[in-house]
Parts: sequence; structure tokens; C-alpha cells
Amino acid sequence: MSTTTTILFFDGHCNLCNNSVDFVITRDKKRVFRFAPLQGETAKDVLGDVNIDLEHPDSFVLSKDNKVYFRSTAALMVARQLGFPWSLTSLFLVVPPFIRDAVYNLIARNRYKWFGRKETCRLPSPEERSLFLD
Repeated sequence: MSTTTTILFFDGHCNLCNNSVDFVITRDKKRVFRFAPLQGETAKDVLGDVNIDLEHPDSFVLSKDNKVYFRSTAALMVARQLGFPWSLTSLFLVVPPFIRDAVYNLIARNRYKWFGRKETCRLPSPEERSLFLD
């Protein structure tokens, strides 16, 4: 796998996470992102040395330029790549992570209750297949 690949890892069972992936795919006009469920083999390979519970993921994870970003930082780094107006949200990166992540963690803890859960990971459409890693 190329070290320049930008991979967005997501909880494949989470409806909010899957909707976020759909949001990014629709707005990623330059096709910068590749997507992989945190429950998949790519996550084990790329994030194996990172302290994250891949069986019970609670974080949005971005791997970009050999760096790994978590939670609100990952989400804001993704938005930065989506162009105007979404890139404006990256201004929140000046807010200390412990404040941003407090909000993020509240949503993450309640995401299944508020948005639902799938029993199986999201399957990409035939048109999206090239954007997804296992």
C-alpha cells in the first residue's frame, strides 16, 4: 500500500459512521480518500501498532502521510480536504483537543442509540468499490 494513501477508517456497524462515509464520498471530488472499516484487515495491517480496540471502535481514524489522527482531529482533517464550505470547519482545530474530543466522545458513546447499528459492515456499491479497502 502506498504511504501517500489517505485512508478513513470507520466503524462499519455504525449508521452515523456509514452516513459520514457517504457524505465524504459525495464531496471528495478529487478522490483523495480510501475507506476501510475498523473491523477489517486493512485496519489490522495499518493500525496494528496503534492503541485502539478494533473490536469495539469508538473513533473515526484518519491515516494520512504516515500519521494517524483520531476523533475530532480526524473529522476536521477530513473536512479540510473536502473544499469550501466544509474546509472552514477545520478552523476548529485551534480549539484544544480535550474540548473538541469531549463533544466527540459524547456523540461516540451514544451513536448506536441515536443513529442505530448494522449487524454487518457496510458494503460499497459497484461504483464505490475501488474506493474501499478490506
